[in-house]
Amino acid sequence: MRAPRDMLVLGLMSGTSADGIDVALVCISGSPSAPRAHLENFAAFPYPPAVRETVLRFANGDATSTREISQLNFRLGELFADAALRACRKFRISPRRVSLIGSHGQTLYHQGAPSPFLGARVSSTLQLAEPAIIAGRTGITTIADFRPADIAAGGQGAPLVPFVDYLLYRHPRRGRVALNIGGIANLTVLPASAQPKKVFAFDTGPGNMIIDALAAHFTRGRLHYDRNARLARRGHLLPELLNELLAHPFFRMRPPKTAGREEFGAPYVERLITAAKRRRIRPADLIHTATAFTSVSIARAFQNFIFPRAQVNDLIISGGGARNPLLVAYLAALLPSLKIISADEFGVPGDAKEAFAFAVLAYEAWHQRANNLPSATGARHPVVMGKISYAHAR
Repeated sequence: MRAPRDMLVLGLMSGTSADGIDVALVCISGSPSAPRAHLENFAAFPYPPAVRETVLRFANGDATSTREISQLNFRLGELFADAALRACRKFRISPRRVSLIGSHGQTLYHQGAPSPFLGARVSSTLQLAEPAIIAGRTGITTIADFRPADIAAGGQGAPLVPFVDYLLYRHPRRGRVALNIGGIANLTVLPASAQPKKVFAFDTGPGNMIIDALAAHFTRGRLHYDRNARLARRGHLLPELLNELLAHPFFRMRPPKTAGREEFGAPYVERLITAAKRRRIRPADLIHTATAFTSVSIARAFQNFIFPRAQVNDLIISGGGARNPLLVAYLAALLPSLKIISADEFGVPGDAKEAFAFAVLAYEAWHQRANNLPSATGARHPVVMGKISYAHAR
């Protein structure tokens, strides 16, 4: 039986791959220093194909209009609200029992590092899925738009999941790295017995983004990803091409740093495909090398930015890339000193972790407690991230 102060919170998330909406039902209670969070249930709902195509098209920088972006924001709000209500039905729980929703929304643009714009240097981020619609349709107060507050404090607005990685994975004697391989690969470094200020995190570069795009291109849209690395396994590693890919300037940048479709999205993949055609590279060889590219870029991040700073024993992996056997095999070969562990072994399946995280971040924001990790994002100080949309007036 739950304690009277326990809160049921729904976490809503859609990542850079824009596959759909993940929904985590989380029971949370406890003090600011050690909130207790338990995953009660999890579900995922795919986007309608036209919605996914539009999100990816806009996120890849295709021409659009303010009208379309505004319309998409409200359309996604309806879809996120529908996903929350469908999840409640699936979990056999009344929405009235849910105290709060934490929604990450759908990232359309993210630039954590400032660049020149209109006479100033500006960082910015844009997540869609209007929270007022979510609150209005579900009757559940909703907290969303987490990243801007961290950027306002001088951070990069990402990564945000390290706050929850610290709660889930810290260990008194073993140094750990939590690696999430989604569209982009990102990691959180948790030194043994570390205090929050000793935790650091950053994006290592592409995760599944390039592999997924190549799989969709060469199968003419029949596949959205390389299931079980079947396409890559038909090919061979091309060392010369791999070295060219690793020359990207992102990998020389020191953390904290973030990556996205701005660096490794559709224009990048189009250039890669064009160069491969010119050099008569077989599709299977290209996909195999792209898979190795993700693994090697992650391993180099360890060599350059983690091992010099922290002793690490365990590598905890989650995300779609954790189910790519070739990618994981490369990681194991490149990082032989680390014990590779599935995130599923810690009570929160890897597929659910990010939705779980935004439920926890919303819970902390609701209690007006700081929910960023400045050591991970580069912010000058802790902040309360998230904007609130009330479901009902008092």
